[in-house]
Amino acid sequence: MSLYRPVADAAARAPDALAVRDLTNSLSYGELDTRADCCLAALRAHGVRPGDRVLVWTDKTVASVAVAQAVLRCGAIHVPVPRGNPARRVAQIAADARPALVVTDHDEHIAGAVHVPCGDLFLERANGPAAAPHPVRPADPAYILYTSGSTGGPKGVCVSHGGALAFVDWACGELRLTAADRLANHASFGFDLSVFDLYAAFRAGASVHLVGETLARAAEPLVDFLLESRITVWYSVPSALVLMAEYGELLERGPGALRACVFAGERFPLKALKDLRRAWPDVRMLNWYGPTETNVCTSYEVTDADLARTTDIPIGSPVAGDAVSLEAGEIVVDGPTVMLGYWGGRPQSGPYRTGDLGRYDAEGRLEYRGRVDDMAKVRGHRVEPAEVSGVLVAHEAVRDAVVLVVGNGLDARLHAVVVPEPGCAPEFAQLRRHCSDFLPPYMSIDALHTVSGFPRTANGKVDRAVLRSVVARGAAV
Repeated sequence: MSLYRPVADAAARAPDALAVRDLTNSLSYGELDTRADCCLAALRAHGVRPGDRVLVWTDKTVASVAVAQAVLRCGAIHVPVPRGNPARRVAQIAADARPALVVTDHDEHIAGAVHVPCGDLFLERANGPAAAPHPVRPADPAYILYTSGSTGGPKGVCVSHGGALAFVDWACGELRLTAADRLANHASFGFDLSVFDLYAAFRAGASVHLVGETLARAAEPLVDFLLESRITVWYSVPSALVLMAEYGELLERGPGALRACVFAGERFPLKALKDLRRAWPDVRMLNWYGPTETNVCTSYEVTDADLARTTDIPIGSPVAGDAVSLEAGEIVVDGPTVMLGYWGGRPQSGPYRTGDLGRYDAEGRLEYRGRVDDMAKVRGHRVEPAEVSGVLVAHEAVRDAVVLVVGNGLDARLHAVVVPEPGCAPEFAQLRRHCSDFLPPYMSIDALHTVSGFPRTANGKVDRAVLRSVVARGAAV
């Protein structure tokens, strides 16, 4: 089985059924299947071969979904990059992935890469013969998701067809998805939550409704979307639901057709979670856990019993055939959903050490206890502070920089502590603009602190504990 097979199967069963809808367009399964085959022929005409990477730098549209299907049918590797990523960061991704082709729906280009407009792929072979998909094996790579890297640049998590489907098949069974379901896609295509939204919908023959990048951050319009689109299954980071509850009257307006609400990516503040549970007593609520390298590897279902809870809910028990254990307090995952490896690096061998700390509760369920290293979740996205500090140091007014994550969950913020170049006084707004040229919006700094030099430990490393006290005192901004 491959990630492209579910669309073809659904098209054979019910070609007129709705497959995917964006804010302005929609495609039935028959139309999506036809457009994917058309695009497949065009990709081959552009020289794309099995194993090649195709970087798709577009908005969230039905066209970009068809392109992704075509890339998979070509036996190539899909590299989705959200449109909001600045060109300089996309250039870093392209330098690592070395794509055979970059597909865009805008005018920005990456130097040295071969580009083709998304729309042209459907016109070039519109009247040509149908192209047969390339057969793939479960172990063949399907996509690469680029995340924040500890070395100062993005790194690509490579996932196989079989690894993705192990999760998708489990999720379809757990949520009892049917062709009547209507799934929302809130996450960007470069974020691993979208794997469920798209491929679980296609596996069940359901429809997936794309939430545009701008709409994804607008509370009241998001609630309108949920209700007017008659969404039955919602999956997002908790902060999106909190935003909708606080500023979009989500609790007051009710869940509409919603029957399952799934969240992942960060801790859900307990009070807000209890409020949601009380407001939606008939909606299943599930907390899923797993880094991009493993997709979802544990799950916990929230029930009315959790209304009496005084501590955060667990991340739950292993799913999708994975084995999850603790080694010296660190969460370690082995099983079918674990990545193939980081693109360009050594293949993943054996269990994956997540860098997350955990412990078992009295019922034997895992609880999340924080990070072994400095990586953190900010606004529902994984952030390596080293990547942000590397961008700051590239600014002409900054000699050195350290980025600290202050706060937890929805309150997590990125604080930049910088040593200015002599005679310079970098301003917060100036550095925010600089960050926006290199980083996605969720990685921009939230506060700026300037110091004459960094405190050091006995072995010469930056003393982050002392820096945190500087931030707590409110150093000069």
